[in-house]
Amino acid sequence: MHKCISKFIHRKHRWFRCSLARTYEAISSASVDELWQKVVDLADVSWHPILSKTNVPNGLVPKPGLIYQAVTRLGPIPVRIFVEMVRPGELLSVRVIAIPGVEERVTYRIESSVCGNCISYSVTLKGWLSPLVWSFSRRHAAQVAAALAAAAEKATLPGVSQKPKNSFEF
Repeated sequence: MHKCISKFIHRKHRWFRCSLARTYEAISSASVDELWQKVVDLADVSWHPILSKTNVPNGLVPKPGLIYQAVTRLGPIPVRIFVEMVRPGELLSVRVIAIPGVEERVTYRIESSVCGNCISYSVTLKGWLSPLVWSFSRRHAAQVAAALAAAAEKATLPGVSQKPKNSFEF
Protein backbone atom coordinates (compact mmCIF):
# COMPACT_ATOMS: atom_id res chain seq x y z
CA MET A 1 0.00 0.00 0.00
CA HIS A 2 1.38 3.34 -1.05
CA LYS A 3 1.14 6.10 1.44
CA CYS A 4 0.39 9.54 0.11
CA ILE A 5 1.58 12.38 2.27
CA SER A 6 0.27 15.80 1.52
CA LYS A 7 1.86 18.90 2.80
CA PHE A 8 -0.21 21.86 3.68
CA ILE A 9 1.41 25.17 3.25
CA HIS A 10 0.15 27.47 5.89
CA ARG A 11 -0.06 30.99 4.68
CA LYS A 12 -0.71 33.73 7.06
CA HIS A 13 -3.25 36.17 5.85
CA ARG A 14 -1.93 39.54 6.66
CA TRP A 15 -4.47 42.24 6.67
CA PHE A 16 -3.22 45.60 5.67
CA ARG A 17 -3.32 47.70 8.82
CA CYS A 18 -2.46 51.30 8.84
CA SER A 19 -2.26 53.51 11.87
CA LEU A 20 -2.37 57.30 11.80
CA ALA A 21 -1.99 59.46 14.89
CA ARG A 22 -2.01 63.24 15.11
CA THR A 23 -2.26 65.72 17.98
CA TYR A 24 -3.37 69.30 17.56
CA GLU A 25 -3.04 71.92 20.29
CA ALA A 26 -4.36 75.41 20.94
CA ILE A 27 -3.68 77.91 23.71
CA SER A 28 -6.72 79.61 25.20
CA SER A 29 -7.29 82.47 27.61
CA ALA A 30 -10.40 80.67 28.89
CA SER A 31 -10.07 78.89 32.23
CA VAL A 32 -9.64 75.14 32.53
CA ASP A 33 -13.20 74.88 33.89
CA GLU A 34 -14.65 76.80 30.93
CA LEU A 35 -12.75 74.64 28.45
CA TRP A 36 -13.84 71.50 30.28
CA GLN A 37 -17.50 72.59 30.20
CA LYS A 38 -17.29 72.96 26.40
CA VAL A 39 -15.71 69.53 26.02
CA VAL A 40 -18.25 67.68 28.20
CA ASP A 41 -21.32 69.44 26.80
CA LEU A 42 -22.00 66.63 24.36
CA ALA A 43 -25.33 68.15 23.27
CA ASP A 44 -23.71 71.37 21.95
CA VAL A 45 -21.32 70.61 19.11
CA SER A 46 -21.98 73.87 17.25
CA TRP A 47 -18.27 74.73 17.55
CA HIS A 48 -17.08 71.34 16.24
CA PRO A 49 -15.89 71.36 12.59
CA ILE A 50 -16.59 67.64 12.11
CA LEU A 51 -19.78 66.92 14.10
CA SER A 52 -23.02 68.74 13.33
CA LYS A 53 -25.40 67.35 15.97
CA THR A 54 -25.85 64.62 18.57
CA ASN A 55 -28.74 62.81 20.21
CA VAL A 56 -27.51 63.58 23.74
CA PRO A 57 -30.00 65.34 26.04
CA ASN A 58 -28.91 68.66 27.55
CA GLY A 59 -27.08 68.33 30.84
CA LEU A 60 -25.96 64.71 30.43
CA VAL A 61 -22.54 64.23 32.02
CA PRO A 62 -20.23 61.88 30.07
CA LYS A 63 -19.24 58.74 31.94
CA PRO A 64 -17.29 55.70 30.76
CA GLY A 65 -19.57 53.32 28.90
CA LEU A 66 -21.91 55.99 27.53
CA ILE A 67 -22.80 55.43 23.88
CA TYR A 68 -24.43 58.17 21.83
CA GLN A 69 -24.93 59.03 18.18
CA ALA A 70 -23.82 61.99 16.12
CA VAL A 71 -24.01 63.16 12.52
CA THR A 72 -20.95 64.50 10.72
CA ARG A 73 -20.63 67.65 8.64
CA LEU A 74 -18.64 65.65 6.07
CA GLY A 75 -21.84 64.03 4.88
CA PRO A 76 -25.00 62.62 6.39
CA ILE A 77 -23.01 59.84 8.03
CA PRO A 78 -24.37 58.79 11.43
CA VAL A 79 -21.64 57.66 13.81
CA ARG A 80 -21.75 56.04 17.22
CA ILE A 81 -19.48 57.41 19.91
CA PHE A 82 -18.41 55.38 22.92
CA VAL A 83 -16.99 57.22 25.96
CA GLU A 84 -13.93 55.28 27.12
CA MET A 85 -12.34 57.38 29.83
CA VAL A 86 -13.15 60.56 31.74
CA ARG A 87 -10.85 62.40 34.14
CA PRO A 88 -12.86 65.49 35.17
CA GLY A 89 -11.19 68.76 34.24
CA GLU A 90 -8.38 66.96 32.47
CA LEU A 91 -9.20 64.27 29.87
CA LEU A 92 -12.05 62.84 27.79
CA SER A 93 -11.34 59.85 25.58
CA VAL A 94 -13.91 58.47 23.11
CA ARG A 95 -13.98 55.82 20.43
CA VAL A 96 -15.80 56.67 17.20
CA ILE A 97 -17.56 53.82 15.42
CA ALA A 98 -18.50 54.90 11.91
CA ILE A 99 -17.74 52.24 9.31
CA PRO A 100 -16.15 48.81 9.34
CA GLY A 101 -12.44 48.93 8.52
CA VAL A 102 -11.73 52.02 10.62
CA GLU A 103 -11.20 52.36 14.34
CA GLU A 104 -10.95 55.94 15.56
CA ARG A 105 -9.95 57.08 19.02
CA VAL A 106 -10.22 60.75 20.00
CA THR A 107 -8.77 62.29 23.16
CA TYR A 108 -9.36 65.79 24.48
CA ARG A 109 -6.81 66.89 27.08
CA ILE A 110 -6.76 70.17 29.00
CA GLU A 111 -3.64 71.43 30.79
CA SER A 112 -2.58 74.68 32.42
CA SER A 113 0.56 76.30 31.10
CA VAL A 114 2.48 79.51 31.61
CA CYS A 115 1.09 81.06 28.41
CA GLY A 116 -2.54 80.11 29.11
CA ASN A 117 -4.50 76.91 29.11
CA CYS A 118 -3.71 74.32 26.49
CA ILE A 119 -6.35 72.17 24.83
CA SER A 120 -5.10 69.22 22.80
CA TYR A 121 -7.09 67.09 20.39
CA SER A 122 -5.53 63.73 19.53
CA VAL A 123 -6.84 61.50 16.77
CA THR A 124 -5.72 57.93 16.19
CA LEU A 125 -7.06 56.03 13.18
CA LYS A 126 -6.44 52.31 12.71
CA GLY A 127 -7.58 49.95 10.02
CA TRP A 128 -7.24 49.40 6.34
CA LEU A 129 -9.60 52.26 5.43
CA SER A 130 -7.87 54.79 7.67
CA PRO A 131 -5.83 56.47 4.86
CA LEU A 132 -9.04 57.12 2.91
CA VAL A 133 -10.91 58.45 5.95
CA TRP A 134 -7.92 60.56 6.94
CA SER A 135 -7.77 62.16 3.48
CA PHE A 136 -11.34 63.46 3.99
CA SER A 137 -11.12 64.45 7.64
CA ARG A 138 -7.56 65.71 8.18
CA ARG A 139 -8.15 69.39 7.42
CA HIS A 140 -11.23 69.42 9.66
CA ALA A 141 -9.42 67.60 12.47
CA ALA A 142 -6.71 70.25 12.41
CA GLN A 143 -9.33 72.87 13.35
CA VAL A 144 -10.95 71.12 16.34
CA ALA A 145 -8.64 72.34 19.13
CA ALA A 146 -8.66 75.94 17.87
CA ALA A 147 -12.46 75.91 17.43
CA LEU A 148 -12.91 74.57 20.97
CA ALA A 149 -10.64 77.26 22.42
CA ALA A 150 -12.44 80.00 20.48
CA ALA A 151 -15.88 78.73 21.59
CA ALA A 152 -14.82 78.65 25.25
CA GLU A 153 -13.39 82.17 25.01
CA LYS A 154 -16.52 83.46 23.29
CA ALA A 155 -18.74 81.93 26.00
CA THR A 156 -16.80 83.82 28.69
CA LEU A 157 -17.35 87.24 27.10
CA PRO A 158 -19.97 89.29 28.97
CA GLY A 159 -23.22 89.91 27.12
CA VAL A 160 -22.87 86.93 24.78
CA SER A 161 -26.09 84.95 24.67
CA GLN A 162 -25.97 81.21 24.29
CA LYS A 163 -27.74 79.61 21.33
CA PRO A 164 -30.19 76.79 22.04
CA LYS A 165 -28.49 73.45 21.79
CA ASN A 166 -29.26 71.25 18.81
CA SER A 167 -30.15 67.62 19.29
CA PHE A 168 -32.08 65.08 17.31
CA GLU A 169 -33.82 61.77 17.79
CA PHE A 170 -32.91 58.46 16.21
